[in-house]
Amino acid sequence: MKQGPGAPDAATQISGLIFAVLLLDDEDRIVEANPAAEELLGRSAIRLLQARLLDVIDIDNDRLRQCMQNCDAQVIARGVSIDPGQGARRVNFTSSPLPAHPGWRVVTLSEVGQEGNDGDEEDRVELRAPSVLAHEIKNPLSAIRGASQLLARRASERDRPLATMIEGEVDRIAQLIDRMQQLGSRSQLATGPCNLHEAIRNAMATVRAGRDDRCDLVEEFDPSLPPVKADRGALEQVMINLLANACDACAKMDGARISVRTRFVSGLVFSAIRLGKATRLPLEITVTDPGPGLAPELREHAFEPFVSGKQNGQGLGLALVRKLLRDMGGRIVHERDERAGLTHFRINLPVADRKPS
Repeated sequence: MKQGPGAPDAATQISGLIFAVLLLDDEDRIVEANPAAEELLGRSAIRLLQARLLDVIDIDNDRLRQCMQNCDAQVIARGVSIDPGQGARRVNFTSSPLPAHPGWRVVTLSEVGQEGNDGDEEDRVELRAPSVLAHEIKNPLSAIRGASQLLARRASERDRPLATMIEGEVDRIAQLIDRMQQLGSRSQLATGPCNLHEAIRNAMATVRAGRDDRCDLVEEFDPSLPPVKADRGALEQVMINLLANACDACAKMDGARISVRTRFVSGLVFSAIRLGKATRLPLEITVTDPGPGLAPELREHAFEPFVSGKQNGQGLGLALVRKLLRDMGGRIVHERDERAGLTHFRINLPVADRKPS
């Protein structure tokens, strides 16, 4: 690679990458690690050096582990689950051999959604079609609703419930269309400093007030957290959706305990490309429930529109949650811990900008 006068050397360029880069020797020992690798794996470079890669991360993919034993093979794997000792994370994985140094290779790890714009533009194109369709449907719905009200006034006592049912079904469809339009909306959220715990408590109070089941919502808050950069109303809506889903998942369980945990993830800061710059998202909210979780075939599609594990679900709630978080510069991931029987929805958001002194 040709460098102009004053251009940074290769080591400097690699240290500036937002995805993890590891250099392994012919015994699979880590020889070099860039800062992004320290952040992703939650360990300093000093602790990583000379450790074997598979001792540092647990790879939940037997085929990939077998491929890793062939040092001369180029390996590319997407959506691999790894555990660096801080909880499971889904990453895209590559291993590139160095022909001039037999047995040596360069490994890269990037969290799913970290490359590019996290699929934002594709998702927006995908969601605009339902939004446009929703707009076209609303006009005839209004006419049907008006006609049903007119029929209700003129119908006999026996037929009036049918007219009322038509009006109710129209209102239900209209609510669904409103949510579809929210998904396709391109309006910007007004983000600013927000007290994370006040927003979560308001959402918890709303969910408690609207339910009569026995779900126990438990706070596990870090009181030292700084203000989050978010839209207060959107953040509360996100939490209401996640908490309501968690309660629904545990509806048939006695004494179900749903926890909401907050923490500062200084050692596992997530970097995503937003508007051409890396954004750190150290404030983490985790909603955990002991329900059965999504069916395995749905887990990779949890945040896609019209995907639902509920019998009568519309499949828009989690898609809207992801959309709102992305509009605030954050992200959300879904994790299932089969051993513990727990489902985690993990949110990461940026710290609010400091006010100029």
